[in-house]
Amino acid sequence: MTGVQNLTLAEASAAIEARNMSPLEYLDGLLGWIDLVEPRLNAFIALRADAARQAARRAGDDIARSGMISPLHGIPIGIKDIIDIEGMATTCHSKIRLDHVAEADAQVVSRLRAAGAIFPGKLATHEFAFGGPSFDLPFPPARNPWNRNHHPGGSSSGSGAAVGGRMLPGALGSDTGGSIRHPAAHCGLVGLKPTYELVSREGVFPLAYSLDHIGPMTRTVRDNAMLLEQIAVGAPGRYTARLDGRLKGLRIGFVRHFHEEDTVAAPDVAAALEEAAGVFAREGAELHNVTLPPLHDFENVARILMISEAVAVHEVWLQDRAEDYAELTRKRLLPGFFFSARDYIQAQRRRTELTLAVDRVLDDVDILLAANAMDAPCRIDDREAIDYTYVRQARMPFNVTGHPAISLMCGRGADAAMPLSLQLVGHKFAEDVLYQAAAGFERVTPWKDEKPDFATLASQPQEGFVA
Repeated sequence: MTGVQNLTLAEASAAIEARNMSPLEYLDGLLGWIDLVEPRLNAFIALRADAARQAARRAGDDIARSGMISPLHGIPIGIKDIIDIEGMATTCHSKIRLDHVAEADAQVVSRLRAAGAIFPGKLATHEFAFGGPSFDLPFPPARNPWNRNHHPGGSSSGSGAAVGGRMLPGALGSDTGGSIRHPAAHCGLVGLKPTYELVSREGVFPLAYSLDHIGPMTRTVRDNAMLLEQIAVGAPGRYTARLDGRLKGLRIGFVRHFHEEDTVAAPDVAAALEEAAGVFAREGAELHNVTLPPLHDFENVARILMISEAVAVHEVWLQDRAEDYAELTRKRLLPGFFFSARDYIQAQRRRTELTLAVDRVLDDVDILLAANAMDAPCRIDDREAIDYTYVRQARMPFNVTGHPAISLMCGRGADAAMPLSLQLVGHKFAEDVLYQAAAGFERVTPWKDEKPDFATLASQPQEGFVA
């Protein structure tokens, strides 16, 4: 099979159901593509082609006998390497966990396995989903498929690179401060941070218990909804039921001050957000400017919560094996020892106030439109640029509050080379409304059909940087 890497998850599922393609043919086509682009992207830390082929053969036999048990039957899905797959190492991209082999599937993996999905391997992350991109770890950092010299976003960097690079039709990532929506933004994908506790975190190595979320990363809104339907447990719904894309009458609150005042976005990002707002308005949505608490209020609360909870997870290793962490991870974790219980309690108190403030604004609108990343992706070898752009984002507020948020491509950067993105935020457990709005935007804009220049990528060296 040729060109199967260009199929969306929904298209591949339909082809398998119609018996126009077997799961093994699909997997083999993807593995051939992986052989070509993976050495330039470093998306995988472990690829088990033979085991995946065996699973694909079994899926094909089962489908031939009884039909598909779900739309994901026979579909390869990528798993970020903080999520357990039975019998595989969950390294968290760290020297500390190289020998840790999972004894059971994480619940999200178990649910996908029950739906017939196939797992070709584990995907790169920043160390412990926190420190990165780092070059002093057992595995190299993942690269951006739009330009391998650029940062793919983190910490679900391998998931972004694998799906953006067309190596897999979908993947799971984790999001504690934006780590699904960041690589989705930088790799031109759809990435959903679900409502807190909609998706189980059992069997997932924690970064910060009260901020962690697990969610899907795909190329299209429909694909994303298909994945969420299989992994949601908190309040599962038929998320594909509202993908007609109707926007007329939808009430949208535009959080302009996040990118116009609180953290001023780059001009190309601001222009793309204005154009996106215009798209929604032209399609009949009602746009209203709304005001949330200042972006920095959310960031300050999140910083205390995240680092305090993270250092509680890592305390023993930091005392006994500090030298085994990447320098950047260690640098980010150590301040947690200096926060007090008083700091943590005060942050939780303020968190409640911030959550109520968002809820009050959502009482008057259906969804929020906000910035995602304030800048286009920078070079992966430019530490100063990464440190500057990493904190320039509007994702963190909705980890603090637990509201669902989805990232969508909404333009190209000033040099027309790299993707830009927006963020839509909804009522808790109203992912169906988010998908409706996202599908409407996707339907009338060209961005879902944009893709990296793979001819140029394939010609680039496998190691080092290209001038």
